[in-house]
Amino acid sequence: MSIFEYNGAAIIAMAGKECVAIGSDLRLGVQFQTLATDYKKVYRIHDKLYIGLAGLSTDAQTLFHRFVFKHNMYKLREERDMKPATFSQMVSSTLYEKRFGPYFVSPVIAGLDPDTSEPYLAGMDTIGAIETAKDFMVAGTAPDSLYGMCESMWRPNMEAEELFETVSQCLQSGSDRDALSGWGAVVFVITKDEVIARTLKGRMD
Repeated sequence: MSIFEYNGAAIIAMAGKECVAIGSDLRLGVQFQTLATDYKKVYRIHDKLYIGLAGLSTDAQTLFHRFVFKHNMYKLREERDMKPATFSQMVSSTLYEKRFGPYFVSPVIAGLDPDTSEPYLAGMDTIGAIETAKDFMVAGTAPDSLYGMCESMWRPNMEAEELFETVSQCLQSGSDRDALSGWGAVVFVITKDEVIARTLKGRMD
């Protein structure tokens, strides 16, 4: 079993009209043994920026605290929050620093540009090679079924409520086809005015 599949994960970020959504499943396991069913893999950096970390959960926790520290230092120096594109470059350089002994995580970044309210989606590999997308980005142990659901259900310029429904359906249906993820989900919808967080019940088998 790959080290990326050790704890299991399913993460989806999706763009809408002046809004963006990111969600993850809630299962924490050790291979096929389930340890917890309330483990969120999406972390808040600030109100317009969230990051999902799939992969080894211990590395994800370590990296999240490093990202918060670096963002706080940036905020003290610049007196403003990081833009999503800037944060993405910082995540990339942090991962590349450790390229000879990498963190076993696959980050997914979702945010809104504070000036234009344009959605920003990015993903990267373990050494920080950035890939951006205009529609959706997935990570985790079931990328094929997650991609399949997103490709069939995503459409441009969705409003916040429709975007939530779409991400929820994609996340639940995609993780139902994967033994290493599932057991419910949490979805964050980021708009220019608010952040809406909802927890979903899923199959418990």
